[in-house]
Amino acid sequence: MSDCSSSGSDEDLDPEIELLDELGGTLSKWTNYIHGWQDRWIVLKGNILSYYRSADEKEYGCRGSICLSKAVITPHEFDECRFDISVNDSIWYLRAENPLLRQQWIDTIELHKAESGYGSESSLRRHGSLLSLTSAASGLSTTSASSCKKGYSLREKLAEMETFRDILCRQVDTLQKYFDNCADADSKDELHRDKVSEDEEDFPTLWPDGDYLLNNNNSSKEKLFPVDNLKGPLGIDFKGEAITFKATTAGILSTLSHCIDILVKGEESWQRRLDKEIERRKRTEDAYKAAVTELKKKPHYGGPDYEEGPNSLINEEEFFDAVEAALDKHDQIEEQSQAERSRASRRISFTPDTYSSISTQKYLTTPHSQTSSVDLISASDDVHRFSAQVEEMVQSHMNYSLQDVGGDANWQLVVEEGDMKVYRREVEENGIVLDPLKATHAVRGVTGHEVCHYFWDTAFRNDWETTVESFQVVETLSDKAVIIHQTHKRVWPASQRDVLYVSVIRKILSTNENDPDTWLVCNFSVDHDGYPPSARCIRAKINVAMICQTLISPPEGDKKITRDNILCKITYVANVNPGGWVPASVLRAVAKREYPKFLKRFTSYVQEKTSDEVVLF
Repeated sequence: MSDCSSSGSDEDLDPEIELLDELGGTLSKWTNYIHGWQDRWIVLKGNILSYYRSADEKEYGCRGSICLSKAVITPHEFDECRFDISVNDSIWYLRAENPLLRQQWIDTIELHKAESGYGSESSLRRHGSLLSLTSAASGLSTTSASSCKKGYSLREKLAEMETFRDILCRQVDTLQKYFDNCADADSKDELHRDKVSEDEEDFPTLWPDGDYLLNNNNSSKEKLFPVDNLKGPLGIDFKGEAITFKATTAGILSTLSHCIDILVKGEESWQRRLDKEIERRKRTEDAYKAAVTELKKKPHYGGPDYEEGPNSLINEEEFFDAVEAALDKHDQIEEQSQAERSRASRRISFTPDTYSSISTQKYLTTPHSQTSSVDLISASDDVHRFSAQVEEMVQSHMNYSLQDVGGDANWQLVVEEGDMKVYRREVEENGIVLDPLKATHAVRGVTGHEVCHYFWDTAFRNDWETTVESFQVVETLSDKAVIIHQTHKRVWPASQRDVLYVSVIRKILSTNENDPDTWLVCNFSVDHDGYPPSARCIRAKINVAMICQTLISPPEGDKKITRDNILCKITYVANVNPGGWVPASVLRAVAKREYPKFLKRFTSYVQEKTSDEVVLF
């Protein structure tokens, strides 16, 4: 990652502020199941993560952003370059170029998240306390309101408690004054006693306050108080106040007991409500888990975790169902397109070119008008840097591909429809299915040259090939050999694939005059500096051959040969390495379904194109 922008001088920035500067770099982001992984410019500023199509488009605004305050950053369990950022239901799937760069991104994002004011222990404690206070106040207010509406008995008892409290306070004040006066009177009495003890007179002395001191025989002195002083200083009735105090405290205890009973009943009511709420929540959680489980069973997620691969979240059965559904949809669209093309199409006449030759003139009673020499198709004229590989592939197909496999125990007959038979030999290498396929077919009304021509010539490719999204002739090696880059339509959840291959067309002259000549188109994978494998597609490897021979039933008498007298014997072989893991059962089922459909579609196209044309041998 590189530092994209910063503001202020270096002296003014402390480490925390500098940490929150804008950072940016390129990561691969999962867009959708059609386009897959795409490079995007990712910008990290503060606790906001944004992305742009490229660094040059920043001025036009970001295409999306997420706040990292509550984001969860998860490194992928199996992909060392991938990590996911999730905020609630929003998930960003990101991939770095290498594991080290991924870890740098994760560390930086986590650091920004922690230093942005959320995620540190102090900030969590601060926000949590505020939330708790607010929630507590809100809860108290709600409870009080509910009590005022429904708990009338409790409210009345609380009012009684307020009255008892006021009475009790007054009584405590009165008793306190009584005790204070008693203490003052006791102090004054002690003072008087001390003065009397100093005086030795035996007669009583009258004190100004009306008290009399008498001298008894035991020389003890006794203070006489008026009767009114029994009520205590200030005329307080101590006994009455004590009785009232006792009654007040008894009333308080009784009211408190009643309040406790009310609270217990309220607690039982709230407990019942809580039990109901717990049961309701449990049912909701069970329903949620059941819904999540059901959703996981449906392979409709567009995230990369549901793509093909040994760690895919989709099992083989779900994978197969998804692929089959996608293929059915493609077939339906193609049938509609084909019907529209058939109504609006115009015939394009086929002009014989330098490949025209008389491959079956030994069967002709009247020579065909096309007399081009077969030497034009000889290997000596087809020289380029892949010539040696071409010769090796052609020789291999002529030696092995034409052999009859009907009695071979290693080959299984998987499809038989009329003259068409499809065989398969099961082969796996490192868990990848590499089953060779071989199909034989017989088509009336067309020649081997015509079939191979339409199969090889890219000008007609889109007319019959329905699985190709785009193709391009990368390099023309010769008049009979080209290098083609071909991208196939994606069938989710399988990854999109492309192939880069050499395609050559050849005529192989027969060494036996009783056997027909052979036309062959050979396609095999090669490497090219201008078209390296991309992250968007998985590069598959192919070795495919279309081998055709023309058989003619001579007409009676001097009649000319027509298409009714022609039969093309076709042998089609395909060895495909898908380039990545795909469930074996899925790959074999798709091959069994698609190869026969391809052969029927292609041969029907050739018959339709050549029905009104001159026979090309």
